[in-house]
Amino acid sequence: MKKIGMIGGLSWVSTAAYYRLLNELMQQKLGGVSSAHLILESVNRQDYVEAVIERKDEEAACAMILSTAKAVERGGADFIVISCNDVHRFVPDVQPEIAIPFLHIAQATAEAIKTAGITSVALLGVRKTMEEPFYPEILKTHGITTIIPDEAQKTYIHDSIYDELVKDIFLDTTRARYVEIIGELKAHGAEGAILGCTEIPLLLGADDVDVPVFSTTDIHCKAAVERAVPR
Repeated sequence: MKKIGMIGGLSWVSTAAYYRLLNELMQQKLGGVSSAHLILESVNRQDYVEAVIERKDEEAACAMILSTAKAVERGGADFIVISCNDVHRFVPDVQPEIAIPFLHIAQATAEAIKTAGITSVALLGVRKTMEEPFYPEILKTHGITTIIPDEAQKTYIHDSIYDELVKDIFLDTTRARYVEIIGELKAHGAEGAILGCTEIPLLLGADDVDVPVFSTTDIHCKAAVERAVPR
């Protein structure tokens, strides 16, 4: 079994979901009381938010992720998963500085969408995820068009993640608005929706909407287990 290196803390809520799911999947795969062989290095989200949001210092935020990735590498990991979508924008800068590969969340998600036969998806997440090019560029290589929420929709999604979901607050009213937004994006051509923040699957599930949704948490964890224990 390969050792999974996990960068967490962004937020602790989704990190806990990752840890649980990785172990559930590993037990399902190997049976008995099997669990994942992993090392977790957790970032202080407050430090990250102060860098990215308050100071708008992308270089400092990237340095934080690089330092964390190096710590995971020193811990003997064979590859790295980051339990946060938007932080993957730093992967191109961090990857050359370490010897072990990242398992990129957008790449795994694109492969899952392609397998489902869908060619147009809405992308929901924090602003960096919705506005940076890393998701659309990767999806495009798989023949998938990305539909981005409009400004009002982006503001609602981003603010609800920062003000509620990362604080482990999940409200029925917020879920209802997400359902409406996905319906609005469906009307603009989205055949499915990427839950492109790893807290969103804790709020919204496949049974809540009438289009396929792609939980990046589920997809990423399944891909990690497959890499750790190939068939």
